[in-house]
Amino acid sequence: MSLKELIECKHPTAWLEFENGVIDEEELEGKFFKDRRPFDLQGLKNCMRRGYSYIDGVEQLLQDLKQNNYEMHAFTNYPIWYRIIEDKLNISKYLSWTFCSCMYGKRKPDPDFYLAVVEHLKVDPASCIFVDDRIKNVEAAVGVGITGLQFKNSDLLRQDLLRLGVDIAIDAQ
Repeated sequence: MSLKELIECKHPTAWLEFENGVIDEEELEGKFFKDRRPFDLQGLKNCMRRGYSYIDGVEQLLQDLKQNNYEMHAFTNYPIWYRIIEDKLNISKYLSWTFCSCMYGKRKPDPDFYLAVVEHLKVDPASCIFVDDRIKNVEAAVGVGITGLQFKNSDLLRQDLLRLGVDIAIDAQ
């Protein structure tokens, strides 16, 4: 089915509840569609797994930041399936999966989620840089005092970070 058809047929809150850790996989499977029709949950997970890959230049940028001892954390609206990404890409060699919506019961762009992050890290919001592809999430970060950058591609992000004074090993490109 097309994405449009899927959106029309899916339960209006099931995925959000799953992302927030309110329901588990079994409950998601039972109510994924409004009409409660069965679907191939494992097939969906396999499809998602196949779709994950590093965006061009991102792994090198993460490696460069890690080599310069920057502390990095995932801050994501994602259910427990973030482990699928980890299993495929081993992102934890660069950052910690600290702030997943399934662990906090909050989603971006909720300002309380951003505040929970800085409280957990015990840092001033101004000392953090938040990167996201969605401008509404970046604006929410800025709204609580965090520096926000919209991700468009790895080269532009590298330039934005350099402009902010982030020391990145240029010779590693």
